[in-house]
Amino acid sequence: MRRTGHHRQFARQGGGGGLKGLVLKLSVAVIVLLICTVSLLFLSANTTSSKSNYRSEINIEELWGSADSGGWRPSSAPRSHWPPPPTESNGYLRVRCNGGLNQQRSAICNAVLAARIMNATLVLPELDANSFWHDDSGFHGIYDVEHFIKTLRYDVRIVESIPEIHKNGKKKKIKAAQLRPPRDGPVSWYTSVALEKMKEHGAIYLTPFSHRLAEEIDNPEYQRLRCRVNYHALRFKPHIMKLSQSIVDKLRAQGHFMSIHLRFEMDMLAFAGCLDIFTPNEQKILSKYRKENFADKTLIYKERRAIGKCPLTPEEVGLILHALGFDNSTRIYLAAGELFGGDRFMKPFRALFPRLDNHSTVESSDELVENTRGLAGSAVDYMVCLLSDIFMPTYDGPSNFANNLLGHRLYYGFRTTIRPDRKALAPIFIDRENGRQAGFEEAVRQVMLNTNFGGPHKRVSPESFYTNSWPECFCQITPDNPANKCPPNDVLDILNNQLEREAANNSKLTISAAER
Repeated sequence: MRRTGHHRQFARQGGGGGLKGLVLKLSVAVIVLLICTVSLLFLSANTTSSKSNYRSEINIEELWGSADSGGWRPSSAPRSHWPPPPTESNGYLRVRCNGGLNQQRSAICNAVLAARIMNATLVLPELDANSFWHDDSGFHGIYDVEHFIKTLRYDVRIVESIPEIHKNGKKKKIKAAQLRPPRDGPVSWYTSVALEKMKEHGAIYLTPFSHRLAEEIDNPEYQRLRCRVNYHALRFKPHIMKLSQSIVDKLRAQGHFMSIHLRFEMDMLAFAGCLDIFTPNEQKILSKYRKENFADKTLIYKERRAIGKCPLTPEEVGLILHALGFDNSTRIYLAAGELFGGDRFMKPFRALFPRLDNHSTVESSDELVENTRGLAGSAVDYMVCLLSDIFMPTYDGPSNFANNLLGHRLYYGFRTTIRPDRKALAPIFIDRENGRQAGFEEAVRQVMLNTNFGGPHKRVSPESFYTNSWPECFCQITPDNPANKCPPNDVLDILNNQLEREAANNSKLTISAAER
């Protein structure tokens, strides 16, 4: 009896506490539910925003036009106080840009920025007599020097060579102290080690100068200067521009055309370690090239292929385009060196897309032969790819050509690009090779739907600044964030007035000193 009574008493005593506990639990549950609801709404909004440039379906006609800009437009003009370069600099900066055309292009952008950082006078960059192209045409042979200097007059002082100085009644040339910059060197290295040497010797010579200044710099004005160099100041010589435009006009006379950078070449295949699809003799050639040019490393083809580290074969490129809905009437311009492995790799591609061209087949004049040797040929391919309706790189990993073009087309008005996700596509191609072809094209389309077709998107490592300069080099006319507002159209006039005022002040100081 006591035990039963005791139990009822305990229940009565705990009844109030139980009700309070239940209310407390319900309150906590409601709060948790609210938090989850808000989080889901926030996540949904973010997902919608981040996927705004992805498509629910692929419409070929839409791809021939530009990607959705989202209200953004290119702008690399300064948006904050940007004084003109002082009359007196800390010394002269010489650089030697090594590598191919586009590696050199990035190095030139970095050289201009380094000169601005150090308040140095930039000597026209030297272009390495490239070991691959065997081309010693130099800056004067590829770029419009007058345009380069004039375009950057608000940013840095540029001279074609270090001038002679008069000392003790004699002419003497300043000898530049040679330095090897650290790879991806921070701004602090240039404002300390490099600047100290410059002040000591009057000039420094940085060599080699490829990837020698960090790409990610927490100063949007510095990044915009890089864009001004890359997309405004670096203009190819008139004959290269004229020839490129002639090729584009002939291609476009028959409608839209696509350009493809087919990176199925000996150097890239050797670098990637993708040898097994070649004959024993071809494998020996690739192995020898790899041993002579790249670090010794054991690379297993099946493993490399499975994670998308192998360049797409010409046939795989054709299969992707066919799955997207392009047919055999599509006109394609191929930007490529000599394809490795002979014509047997091109036959399946040509069977799907017979309207293939390169600069030699479009324009077979003596002028083309004369002006497409070495780096100039790469420059022509670059311009045709830039101006094409669609651009497709087949290996944009360490390919400077493809990466720079992706960035330039983004800046040039969000022009459509097709960037195959090799890692996601690899198992689909492997299944097809193993006889499992059912649903192949649909699987390819689903992968491609999750890629960006050239619209603005967040830059995520390892994507380079030269591949995607959004948002630093873009602006909005009606921005949600005031920091993204487009600068006034007369920003160049403002900078010009600053230069004129400084020149006038210097003139007054000179006259005043003479009067004294």
